[in-house]
Parts: sequence; C-alpha cells; structure tokens
Amino acid sequence: MKVRGGKVVAVDKGIRYGSEGILHRVSVRKVIWRTFIYAVLIIGSAVALFPFVWLVRSSFMQMRQIFILPPEWIPRPFVWQNYIEAMTVVPFGLYFQNTIKIVVGVMCGTLLSSSLSAFSFSRLRWRGRDMIFGMLLTTMMLPYAVTLVPTFILWSRLNLVNTFVPLTLPAWFGPPFYIFLLRQFFMSIPYELDEAAYVDGASPLYVYWRIILPLSKPPLIVVGIFSFLGVWNDLLGPVIYLTNPDKFTVAVGLAQFRGMYSAQWHLLMAASTVVLLPVIVLFFIAQKYFIEGITLTGMKA
Repeated sequence: MKVRGGKVVAVDKGIRYGSEGILHRVSVRKVIWRTFIYAVLIIGSAVALFPFVWLVRSSFMQMRQIFILPPEWIPRPFVWQNYIEAMTVVPFGLYFQNTIKIVVGVMCGTLLSSSLSAFSFSRLRWRGRDMIFGMLLTTMMLPYAVTLVPTFILWSRLNLVNTFVPLTLPAWFGPPFYIFLLRQFFMSIPYELDEAAYVDGASPLYVYWRIILPLSKPPLIVVGIFSFLGVWNDLLGPVIYLTNPDKFTVAVGLAQFRGMYSAQWHLLMAASTVVLLPVIVLFFIAQKYFIEGITLTGMKA
C-alpha cells in the first residue's frame, strides 16, 4: 500500500508477474501444440512417401535384392538395365500412344460437355432445371460396376468393343461429378456480368465463351487433371473393352508383368516409375491452378 496525493493506492506486483507467467504458459502451450502438429504432418508425409521411395528404390535393384531382410535402401549396384528391359519386353511405346489418344478424347469431351452443362444449370433459367440437376446428382450414387454389364452389351451390339469409342464417347455426355464441380463455381460469378452482355446483344454462347470460361480457369484445370488421372490409371475399362494387344493402355501393360504364379517385380517397379513420371510432371506444372481451383470451388460451393 502506498499514499499518493492523500489517496491510498494499492500496488500489487504479483498481478504483473502473474500475467507474465500466464502469457509464458500460453506461449509454451502454443509451441508444444505446433510441435505436435508438425510431428504428425512429418510422420504422415513419411508414410505417404514410403511407397514411392520403395518403388523407385526397387526399380534399380535385382529381383533377389528387393525383398531381402533387413532391407537395403541403396541399390548396390544400380541396375539401369531394368528400365531398358521393361520398355522392350512390353511395347510401352505403343501403349503410351494408345493411352494418350484416349486421354485427349476424354479430356476434350469432359471439359466441353461438363462446362456447357454446368453453364446451363447455373446461368440459364429454364423449366425443370433444378429437378433435372437433382436427378443428375442421383446418378453419382450408382457404382460403375452396376452399369458395367448393360453398357458392355450395348457397345457389343453396336460392334464397338475392342475400340477406343467405349472409353472416350461417354465423356462427351458430361460426367455428373464434373458438372456439379463447375456449376458450383459458375454460380459464384456475378450474374450482372451476364446481364451487361445481354444488354449489348450478346448470346448465351457468347457469354459462356467470352465471360464464364476466362473466369473459370482454375476449376477447368482441376477437371482436366482429374479426367487425366482417371484415364491414365484406369485398368478395368481397358481390360473389359480392349482385347487386341495393339490397343492396350499403360495400365494393362503394367498388369502383364504379373504372371499366374510369379511376378517380375524389378521390371514392374521400373515400368511403374516410368508410367508415374507424367503424372508427377503434370502435377508440378499445374499445382498452382490445382490448389487454387480446389480452394475456390470448395469455398464457393
């Protein structure tokens, strides 16, 4: 207690020191929590990267070295011949060409049909729009295997089995998930832009091509990447519809390294690494738009 100007003033140094102690404890808790979060993320990243590291490491090893215990993480020696042999035992050059043809057809069809359908569902007003969109969403609940047999019978009756048509043509009718993804983004674009264009005499197709698409680059790139990955990694479709070895894709080519009783693991790992490289390169080139598209679509959905 102190007397100042005839008034009794209480000074409690403990309050000041106590507040400093509380702040110190809070900062320590934040450091501990951040350390825990970073540790979890590092462990999760290590677990996610482990299969890729194992894949690349095994691609440079001999067959007997891959599953040796304790495992050897550095190949001794580096067997570069695995890549040459893997690319020659199976005609991967032809398989890459076939896959690229399917990828181009699917990506073009998906981007065009999905964006047009999403534009209609989000920017145009017509009777029954919401009801038809709801019916479209229900088709997303049907597993691919449910429609596989009737779809195969349809393509067989049309004599289109063992061609690329069953693998590319459905993409030109607008996959429901991509329509939903683009519609959610298109709805976030101010409708005043459309009205201003219509006042100037623009048509809906002009608005779609000149206004909506230029503003929707990130989600369009996301749809393109998703469709590319779907085709590049697809094994079931080519196995069902393609029987001629000259029309096989890279996924079917990888499956050929596994026989009935054994597998050429060293060649399979080398071929898998080569097949994985385009996916990695594509991701690093488009990762900015990919992350931006996912973020914007999620926020505006």
